Amino acid sequence: MSKRSPIGVFDSGVGGFTVVRALRQVLPGEDIIYLGDTARVPYGNKSPRTVERYSLGCQKFLLDRGVKLVLIACNTASAQALPALQAASEVPTIGAVEPGASAALAATRNGRIAVIGTLGTIRSGAYERAIAERNPAAHVTALACPLFVPLAEEGWIDDEITDAVARRYLLQLWQRDPAIDTLVLGCTHYPLLRKAISRVAMQIAQRDVTIVDSATAMAEAARQVLGAIDNRRELAGRLDAFATDTTRLDELAPRFLGEPLTGFELVDL
Repeated sequence: MSKRSPIGVFDSGVGGFTVVRALRQVLPGEDIIYLGDTARVPYGNKSPRTVERYSLGCQKFLLDRGVKLVLIACNTASAQALPALQAASEVPTIGAVEPGASAALAATRNGRIAVIGTLGTIRSGAYERAIAERNPAAHVTALACPLFVPLAEEGWIDDEITDAVARRYLLQLWQRDPAIDTLVLGCTHYPLLRKAISRVAMQIAQRDVTIVDSATAMAEAARQVLGAIDNRRELAGRLDAFATDTTRLDELAPRFLGEPLTGFELVDL
């Protein structure tokens, strides 16, 4: 692949823009093609077969545009469709689970790790398997936190309601395992709520809790995979955004991306 070939990123919605944001910090010279399957969001409550079918369509869209690397910004798709996506791709395909699991094990001091995510991600057990493969002695406690997604999309980043929801969820984790010292944000929406989640987690644990952001972990994994074919030009890379539906995209995308979205193209998969 050429250094000038773009990186492809897809997600079920706009949450994957947090991965794009991390990529633009770690690999600022790279061109990026982003696809949000906003017409069929969320993937978290779909069957594994449906998630796989949708994901393969998204990846084909990116491969047809000559990307040199595919990042699956959707944790649910990563958990349920990664083998099929890797088998169907001639370029490296990185999911969200493996980088997040590796980062959690590198961060934990006592091997007690918690994972939060969508219902689909948590039901899949993907994080537990990925962590166990790397360290069978690690102990993982997982919990679905579906209300975090609408809170992030509403922009309730620093709000008493967000703190109350976070406390309701996270208290369950520390009741199951009071020794948890590392918390994985297993959904690309959750980094927007990172400050609130971290604050509440430390209040409950009564000590420091390391937060692992799967979006940042994916960007670091992309840098390592690209190696000599990363684009190290001084100019900032271009972002081409595509979506399958326009609903609230202009409003939501800048919130996740951290900068204005200059434009996007509507596509039909």
